[in-house]
Amino acid sequence: MANATMKVWQLPAFGLNNLVMAERPVPVPGPGEVLIKVGAVSLNYRDKLVVNGQLLPEPPAMPFVPVSDMAGEVVEVGQQVSRFRAGDRVMGNFWTQWIDGEPPQAMLKHGLSLGGPLPGMLAQYVVLTEEVAVATPAPLSDEQAATLPVAALTAWFALVEAGRLGEGQTVLVQGTGGVSLFGMQIAHALGARVIVTSHSDEKLEHAKALGAWGGINTSEYPAWGEIANKLTAGEGVSHVLEMIGGDNLGQSIEALGAAGRIFQIGFLGDKEVRLPALSLMLRRATLQGVSVGHRRAFEDMNRAIDRHGIKPVIDSVFAFAEVRAAFDRLEQGPFGKVEIQVSE
Repeated sequence: MANATMKVWQLPAFGLNNLVMAERPVPVPGPGEVLIKVGAVSLNYRDKLVVNGQLLPEPPAMPFVPVSDMAGEVVEVGQQVSRFRAGDRVMGNFWTQWIDGEPPQAMLKHGLSLGGPLPGMLAQYVVLTEEVAVATPAPLSDEQAATLPVAALTAWFALVEAGRLGEGQTVLVQGTGGVSLFGMQIAHALGARVIVTSHSDEKLEHAKALGAWGGINTSEYPAWGEIANKLTAGEGVSHVLEMIGGDNLGQSIEALGAAGRIFQIGFLGDKEVRLPALSLMLRRATLQGVSVGHRRAFEDMNRAIDRHGIKPVIDSVFAFAEVRAAFDRLEQGPFGKVEIQVSE
């Protein structure tokens, strides 16, 4: 593809209003690298924070291409590539150097992650090292597969890798964004019961149609932890996917059963977390931070998605020219994932 050009969305400076479409040369894969024609990208709350300059401790070099999630097709491989060949469908592993085991120290400073500080996926073509690419589950379209690298893997890593989710346990997920709905789908597929919280009865009914066992409207019941306990006949839930932060953890603790786990994933309400120490102690509970996961877990998850026939929940799909509108939809609180179709 010598001398070919492509379209990208880039930031000359932080701020969604500064996000502009530009033209760049199509990158050339070097040794150990693959060139990928991007089929679709998926938006995460993290992407919004990066675009607005609210997340990374140090700004990346500008102009910067944002967005972490993508799925596409390998169109060219560099020398010494053995994991993939042209025609293979792939996604990118968010933490580029976390293959298995304990994470690299660079993660503590947001290092080594796609879409900030490393260049992102909001382009018609991207280059990744072959170790960062992960094979796409065959039944999924690019739009479906692009939802997996951050949202799905975060839910899987919390519940399965860290939580050792067991059949018959009860999981509580907060809201109906990507991570929470994937948590619901994964837990349901593995034989667990799922309680979903939301401000919307309509979204709760939609979640129940997709397999949720129970739902709690948190606008109607601000002390929703007590309601979760009643739903479980006083046993409490085994796992909570905490998406809000701040004082919300008090309700998560109230909902939790003995030796349960709270996985701190999001901070939609507050970047700080506050919880009652005595309640945590009496329950012998665990509070664990989760930040996506490693490639081995990603590959394990993909096999499970294929085996159980899990289909990602997509709220809406925008054209490549409609990136700003897609970010606006993300801000509105979608049911599931917001997608951008990059190529036909």
